[in-house]
Amino acid sequence: QVQLVESGGGLVQPGGSLRLSCAASGFTFSNSAMSWYRQAPGKARELVAFISSSGVYTDIPESVKGRFTISRDNAKRTVYLQMNRLKPEDTAPYFCKSETYAYWGQGTQVTVSS
Repeated sequence: QVQLVESGGGLVQPGGSLRLSCAASGFTFSNSAMSWYRQAPGKARELVAFISSSGVYTDIPESVKGRFTISRDNAKRTVYLQMNRLKPEDTAPYFCKSETYAYWGQGTQVTVSS
């Protein structure tokens, strides 16, 4: 059974940090490129980070570059999203995705508010 389980979301003040985790099971995680997306209410789903299967290659869009970092631990079957200097406009549910197998997690809510 394929599972992607996100955790680490919550309420944080502007300027704060969060680290999201996505634990994978049921497929060959080390073969899968992984991504993080978010989708704020009324907005299109947005890619915020991508990492290759080995972790050597990452891609962060300009909208969050310099604030978000993606990493993975294949031994732990987990991908991470480190988010720093958070802004209210970062508020959204965040989802991880296996790009290789097109599996999605259920999401974890991030709320940035004072």
